[in-house]
Amino acid sequence: MGHGTKKWMLLCLLIIFPLVALAQRNEIMSNRIRSLQVVAGENWQDPPIISLEEAKRMGTGRTIRISFDDMTHEYHRYVYRVVHCDADWKESSSLFASDYIEGFNDAVTIEDNITESVNTNTLYTHYGFQIPNERCSLKMSGNYRVMVFDENDENSPILSACFMVVDPRMGTSVRMTTNTDVDVNNRHQQVEMTLNYGDVNVTDWRSQIKTVVLQNLRYDHAVVNAEPTYITSKGLAWNHNRKLIFDGGNEYRKFEMLDESTVGLGISEMDWDNGHYHAYLWPAEARLSYVYEESGNGAFLLRNRDNREAEYTSEYVWVHFSLPSDRLPGEVYVNGRWTNDLFLPQYRMTYDEKKHRYETTIPLKLGYYSYQYVQVLADGRTALIPTEGNFYQTRNRYTFLVYYRPIGARTDYLMGYADLK
Repeated sequence: MGHGTKKWMLLCLLIIFPLVALAQRNEIMSNRIRSLQVVAGENWQDPPIISLEEAKRMGTGRTIRISFDDMTHEYHRYVYRVVHCDADWKESSSLFASDYIEGFNDAVTIEDNITESVNTNTLYTHYGFQIPNERCSLKMSGNYRVMVFDENDENSPILSACFMVVDPRMGTSVRMTTNTDVDVNNRHQQVEMTLNYGDVNVTDWRSQIKTVVLQNLRYDHAVVNAEPTYITSKGLAWNHNRKLIFDGGNEYRKFEMLDESTVGLGISEMDWDNGHYHAYLWPAEARLSYVYEESGNGAFLLRNRDNREAEYTSEYVWVHFSLPSDRLPGEVYVNGRWTNDLFLPQYRMTYDEKKHRYETTIPLKLGYYSYQYVQVLADGRTALIPTEGNFYQTRNRYTFLVYYRPIGARTDYLMGYADLK
C-alpha cells in the first residue's frame, strides 16, 4: 500500500471516528494473495465471532476458518501469529501472548490445508487453517488479529485477518424501527439497544464500557460509544438516539458464477479473451423504487457448480462491472465484504464519457458475491450513489458489540453481542 493511500485512509478514519479509530478490516498486503476468507464455522454470512467456550477447545467444535489463495504453484512456507487487540483494534500491548493463548503462537506454520489448483487456467495454491486448533486455543474474549507471513520475511505480513471471541456474560438486545426523528417510513432506520450488566461489576460505565454498532458489518460506518438514553445501576439503554439513525440504502446487488462458461445470476455474458475468462454483469440500472430481493449484505461464498473441491478446482474470472450514471463528485468504488470495505485502487471505477457510465474489471474466483456501489467524497466520507435508492424497507443487518474493561485491567473484553438480520 502506497504512502498516499495510507494517508487517505487515516484521514478518512479521523473524520468518521474522532473518538476511536477503528481498524477491524481484513487486509491483503501482497499482490500475490487473493480470496481471503474469515468465517465462523459454516456461517459465511455471519460476523466472524465465536464464543469463549468454543475458542478454548483445541481442534474440536466450531472454529474461525481462515483461507486464501497464493496466485502461483510455488510452495511458500507461511506462518501466522495471533494478536489480541483492544476495543479499538489496536494491539493489547500490555499483554503477553501467554495471557490469551494456550499452546504455540510464535510463527505457527500453516500446514493442514495446502492444495495446488487443479485443471484451472489461472494457477494458484490454496492455503487454509483454523483457530482454535490442535496446537493452540484462546483463553480470553475480545478482538483478535491474525498476521500471516512468509517464513523467510517475518517483517512483512502478506495479510491480516480479524475475528472476535465473545464471553456473553452481559445481556444485550438490538432492534430497528423506521419511526425516526428524521422521518417516518421514508429513508431512515433507527437502531435501539439495551444492555444488562448481569453479574459483571460495572462501577463507572463511562470508563469501563465501550460500544460499537455496525450496519452490514461495515466499520467505516461504525457508531462508537453513542451516549445512552437511560442509565441505571443494572445497565444502559439507547432509544431514539440521533447518532443511531442510519440511511436505509437499498438491497445489495448480487451475481453468481458457478462455472467459467455458463451465464449465471446477474451476468449478461461469459467469454474467453486474451488468455482469461470474462463475466460481464448486467448494467446497474437505476432503482427508483424499493423491490425486495434477498441478498447477502456484502457477504460472499466461494463455490462452483459441483460444490465439491471448490477451494482448488474453481477458476478465476475477470468480472466486468458497469454503472450507468452522470459523473459524480469524488470517486466511485465497488464495495462488499470481499473488498474488506477498503476503498483501494483495484476496486475504483473509471468514468467513460462516451458510454456515460462507470466501469471496472476485477478478477474473482467462482462463487456468489453481493456488492454495492459507493461514492467516496473528497473529504473521505462515503455517500449513497443517487441511482441506488434509499428506502426504509431495506433489510439491513445491525450488530451490537459491548466491550468491558475492569478497573486496573490491561485490555478490553468482549462481553456482549447482539445481531439483528
